[in-house]
Amino acid sequence: LVWNTWQPDEQGLQQVLQLLKDSQSPDTATQRAVQEKLEQLNQFPDFNNYLIFVLTSLKSEDEPTRSLSGLILKNNVKAHYQNFPPNVADFIKRECLNNIGDPSPLIRATIGILITTIASKGELQTWPELLPQLCNLLNSDDYNTCEGSFGALQKICEDSSELLDSDALNRPLNIMIPKFLQFFKHCSPKIRSHAIACVNQFIIGRAQALMDNIDTFIEYMLQRTQDPDENVALEACEFWLTLAEQPICKEALSGHLVQLIPILVNGMKYSEIDIILLKGDVEEDEAVPDSEQDIKPRFHKSRTVTLQHEGGEDEEGEDIDEDEDDDDDTLSDWNLRKCSAAALDVLANVFREELLPHLLPLLKGLLFHPDWVIKESGILVLGAIAEGCMQGMVPYLPELIPHLIQCLCDKKALVRSIACWTLSRYAHWVVSQPPDAHLKPLMTELLKRILDGNKRVQEAACSAFATLEEEACTELVPYLSFILDTLVFAFGKYQHKNLLILYDAIGTLADSVGHHLNQPEYIEKLMPPLIAKWNELKDEDKDLFPLLECLSSVATALQSGFLPYCEPVYQRCVTLVQKTLAQAMMYSQQPDQYEAPDKDFMIVALDLLSGLAEGLGGHVDTLVARSNIMTLLFQCMQDTMPEVRQSSFALLGDLTKACFPHVKPCIAEFMPILGTNLNPEFISVCNNATWAIGEICMQMGVEMQPYIAMVLNQLVEIINRPNTPKTLLENTGTFVGFSDETFSALPVCSGLHLLL
Repeated sequence: LVWNTWQPDEQGLQQVLQLLKDSQSPDTATQRAVQEKLEQLNQFPDFNNYLIFVLTSLKSEDEPTRSLSGLILKNNVKAHYQNFPPNVADFIKRECLNNIGDPSPLIRATIGILITTIASKGELQTWPELLPQLCNLLNSDDYNTCEGSFGALQKICEDSSELLDSDALNRPLNIMIPKFLQFFKHCSPKIRSHAIACVNQFIIGRAQALMDNIDTFIEYMLQRTQDPDENVALEACEFWLTLAEQPICKEALSGHLVQLIPILVNGMKYSEIDIILLKGDVEEDEAVPDSEQDIKPRFHKSRTVTLQHEGGEDEEGEDIDEDEDDDDDTLSDWNLRKCSAAALDVLANVFREELLPHLLPLLKGLLFHPDWVIKESGILVLGAIAEGCMQGMVPYLPELIPHLIQCLCDKKALVRSIACWTLSRYAHWVVSQPPDAHLKPLMTELLKRILDGNKRVQEAACSAFATLEEEACTELVPYLSFILDTLVFAFGKYQHKNLLILYDAIGTLADSVGHHLNQPEYIEKLMPPLIAKWNELKDEDKDLFPLLECLSSVATALQSGFLPYCEPVYQRCVTLVQKTLAQAMMYSQQPDQYEAPDKDFMIVALDLLSGLAEGLGGHVDTLVARSNIMTLLFQCMQDTMPEVRQSSFALLGDLTKACFPHVKPCIAEFMPILGTNLNPEFISVCNNATWAIGEICMQMGVEMQPYIAMVLNQLVEIINRPNTPKTLLENTGTFVGFSDETFSALPVCSGLHLLL
């Protein structure tokens, strides 16, 4: 039998086509039957011939059916390729290469995926004609053939980049890279985009073939970053982002900055389509209700305890705000403006002050330009370089900061919003100056923008003000009345999305000024709107997350000032924990009848209870006495989700400090659980468990002796482990210090001291 001329049996073909039709049915019984039939047919090797025949040759069939045939074949290749007879494998490979230029983009893409899947099965070595043939087909005059071949090559480059630069294949990259570079000038944007994507795969590995051509490559990239087709320009712009993370960046780019910087700056302007999508001509939209799909899902970050118990970011940087650098997150799509700004940001961190001679001459022309689009891009540039070039920018800031503060009053909303973001990037410097110089005027104008008529400006101002609060801390105390008046007024003004950001700004204020907030005048301003929202929201409303987080910070700051509000807040938190645990239990027993609970409700409730315990201290005693929180805590500490355990241990430590008589009867049950959670793989869980053990030790004194063996070995291991984060070492030190003082007579604890 000559497989080259293999033809299907008509009856067999109809059977396969029927199967493909059935597999598109939404009916689950039909789907099950299809699965069974597929398993039967996979016993016959030439079933795969039928599949490739439908994909490549049966042009009378519709494209989705042909593509589906190819995808089923791809799955078969993944699962059974080693069992394919050689003649079947050869037939499939030959058909793929002969039909890579199919007129249909869907079929070309499916064939490309199939080729890559075969190649990933170790076939690059045993399919020597694949790469030369695909590279050869790039020269075809037929666009479809060129595009299809490039699509396949791009996928191979993504999946097998290391292998392509290895001796095992005689380093085909040496031929491929120069070949790809030729296509950077191709007339088709799609082809140019494929060529750039292929080459980008080899930057991280610093492939020698690419290094040998690096200057030519950079010249091409400079041209393509200015490509009239935005998709090509974006693909090219991502190269600078990738290159900036490589050790070779400084050496490779130093001589090209003079050309590159103006190109990136130019890419940071809003395109016409951006302005239309962002409704750039709409100034006042605060009365327009938010579209619910514009509101990103929020995820609560569990409380991490430090020795000072500030619940801030931990050593692993887990709490870094991923939106901080996102200057326009309403346009969530990655675009050339965002990519150019991100590239400038990372390059500023590589080149530091060396970047400024190329930038400063441009900046002045941008920042004072009469066209608002250009002026806006200049403000974005200034924000993008803030981190990397801060030292070099300091001499210019006394002049630039007042100009940016003026831009907060610009008649264009998009200028006002970017000015908020850029000023937040320089907040650290602003706070380091005498308050009347810049802090007071900045704060005054930002508070006005919090009450702006434009929702986008409100959002940017609220976020910027939260950053300023973190930097200024108690510097804000003299202005608290004014700040609270503004934030409370915003409650009545904001639509749904910005209300969630307002909670963050209030919570951050409470974290930043602490007990200074505990004044009757401030409490009377702040608490009524928060409690009104609290009463308005149902237990299953996810808007509770930011409100509970906010109240947790407020309760911690207000201390005894929170007493009038604590009972209903405490009870609701206990109810949320109880409801979530009950739902989790029902789901584990009957998953087909009950939904899995959203455990974030439980986590935020535990964290607010921590805030209450920390803020109210001994006053929390009666609340704990009248509730079953210790029983619930016992269950939460054993939850499968690390974040639940993390928050549970934080609460345990706080309750230990605030009302130990309620914790003491549970110690025998709690200590083994704490011991099993001293696992540094879950750094925040381990950190909080260690802190809770330390607090329990302080309260127990010599009565702690029976429990030391449960935790000692793990704590010693943490101390002796390389790269243990500072916070964790400090929390471990609490236990060690305590044991050294209290138990010096006990051999087990002196042993611990010696091990240090």
